Amino acid sequence: MDQAVDKQTMVETGTPLTETEKNAIIAGVLLSMLLAALDQTIVAPAMPTIGHALGHAQYLPWIVTGYLLTATAMAPLYGKISDVYGRRPTVYAAILIFLLGSLVSAMAPNMFVLVVGRAIQGAGGGGLFTLTQTVIGDLVPPRERARYTAWISGTWAVASIAGPLLGGTFAEHLHWSLIFWINIPLGLLAMAIINKPLKKLPIAAKQHRIDGLGALLLVAATALLLLALNWGGSEYPWLSREILGLLAASVVFWAAFALRLLRAAEPLISLEVLSNPVVLTGTSSVFLLQAANIGLAVYLPVYLQSIVGLSVSESGLAMLGLLLGTVAGATISGRMLQHFTHYKRIAMVGVLFAMICLGLLAFVAGNASLLVVEILTICVGLGSGTTFPVATVSVQNAVDRAHLGVATGVLTFLRSLGSALGVAMLGAVALGYGLPLAGEGTLAIGQVISAAPFEMIFLVAAATLLMALIALGLMPEIPLRGQAEHAPVMAE
Repeated sequence: MDQAVDKQTMVETGTPLTETEKNAIIAGVLLSMLLAALDQTIVAPAMPTIGHALGHAQYLPWIVTGYLLTATAMAPLYGKISDVYGRRPTVYAAILIFLLGSLVSAMAPNMFVLVVGRAIQGAGGGGLFTLTQTVIGDLVPPRERARYTAWISGTWAVASIAGPLLGGTFAEHLHWSLIFWINIPLGLLAMAIINKPLKKLPIAAKQHRIDGLGALLLVAATALLLLALNWGGSEYPWLSREILGLLAASVVFWAAFALRLLRAAEPLISLEVLSNPVVLTGTSSVFLLQAANIGLAVYLPVYLQSIVGLSVSESGLAMLGLLLGTVAGATISGRMLQHFTHYKRIAMVGVLFAMICLGLLAFVAGNASLLVVEILTICVGLGSGTTFPVATVSVQNAVDRAHLGVATGVLTFLRSLGSALGVAMLGAVALGYGLPLAGEGTLAIGQVISAAPFEMIFLVAAATLLMALIALGLMPEIPLRGQAEHAPVMAE
């Protein structure tokens, strides 16, 4: 299954890219990333309509789970593949796989085919998340790269807002299949934009091979872990045979994958990358931060509905504070990073600020007004958002060009895994405190509850941010490559 590839250490192709071509590539990969991000948010409001149209509504959660499993598991694979074969063919492959999944989903005659289509979409979408940051890493030196991270955060913000609106509109007024058909023209447009300029990107590879066995072990280990995290506490009790069996099987596959990394001639994820202290601590901080952020985003609407007294639609609008705060934090951090020598302090101050705000939110949870909650959640997003540019640039700056895709893939993989862990972790807290949920993000009708479960949820999220802060504190600072527009500020 291994495939050998002979290439020179750096295969330079064509003439250097102009600024116009660089901007075209960035616009194209961001558009492709928007497609993958939209398909994580656009489906949810259309699920009741889809269940009515296709039947077998009990399998509706698999529309989301199928996408999540393959998108997360495939992320690190795309990084390695792009390091070997080049960015352009790998980006094209990811887009085409995503579009194939969209086509299968749009034409699905039953629920089973739709779930298969969603899994195919995820197999492409996971690559688009990784490759967008990898391609930007190719184009822009690390010192100037952070400001583009705000564009990525903005893309996620657009998907988070536009996805539910489009999904609900298509399902209610047109046809649910349009949520998949819309991907076809947008995907082809992205390919057309990046086609010519992307040919000029060099291939940073030499005698490389793809470890097929390692890839299979990683996908199996990840899928089993995600199934356990998704089903635990909802489909099955956490201590049930099913969940414990999934976790045990996942541990076995993770152990086999670790053994394969040690014994393979060229492992799927380079040991040089995994042992790099910047990669280890930087990816850990993002993993923990995402666990806190996504877990909070799932249970904050429940708090707004049950304690603050908002309707479902009103709580959705109130969530924009957390979302826009995160984008603003990433934007500010990205602009500041190139001007600071001790750049990780930007993220450390931001995470500490977010922790304090979460602590205050827990303290006032029982009697806070909507205004106070909104201000605190904006501040939480503002503080936590500062970490993403710092961690991404630090990890990419710590590896050579030949391992840029692998390092970015590991970062994307752990960010996605953190999301699943955060929902499961705070879900366990909610269940432990008897929070009566009828489903994800919705209260059981007629139930009156106290603020105690939410106080603990906010405190656990703050504790998770504390661990992210420790990881950032342990992350070594390496001077960023590339020239800044101004001399860096010596923030002693």
